[in-house]
Formats: sequence, C-alpha cells, structure tokens
Amino acid sequence: MIKTASELIAEAQIRINCLDVPSAKALYENSENAVIIDVREAESAANSKLVGSINISRGLIEMKVPKLCSDPGTLILIHCGGGGRASLAALTLQEMGYTNVHAITAKFEDIKKAFG
Repeated sequence: MIKTASELIAEAQIRINCLDVPSAKALYENSENAVIIDVREAESAANSKLVGSINISRGLIEMKVPKLCSDPGTLILIHCGGGGRASLAALTLQEMGYTNVHAITAKFEDIKKAFG
C-alpha cells in the first residue's frame, strides 16, 4: 500500500514536537541561540519570510543543517506554509540526532504575524 503525504505527515507528527504559534514564540523568546528554518521553496521565502529565519528547502535539509548547527541540542524551530513539510523536516532532523527540534504546525500567515 502506498502512503499518502497526509499519512506520512500524521505519522511524523506523532513522533516529533509540534508547536502552535504562541508556544513557538515563547520558546524562541526564551532561547539565546535558537534557529528558525523555513523549509518552503526559495521562491516562497523570497516573497515573504520571518525576520531572522533561514530558508533551507526541505529537499536540502540533511545537507545544509549540519553546516548551520553543529550542536545537536540547538533549539531549531521549523516552519513551512501549513505545517506538513515542517513536520517531515523535523522528523528527519530528529533521525539525524538533533534533540531540540520543533515543527510549528500553523499557517505561514499566522506565524508571520507573531514573528514578524
């Protein structure tokens, strides 16, 4: 049986830390070295992005994050347009050994309002 994207996302969200916008904002504000990664495609990030976020398309996450975050305990907040790609990317980072990864499972517009 072939799994759908929705099924893969649901399975990932059981295994990762999912945050709503207020929880993500509070965690970010109480951290000194947090990293916010936008896993949307480069074109979307070029049109609108969060202040201080780094765009790494989901397909490149395994190759680029280790160069960005050498400490596996770094707080990493991941977002996308609606939470699906962020959830899949968070699971990948957890499987790579990162221990403080959280997916913001909200619409980009809501995240943008809170984070700027």
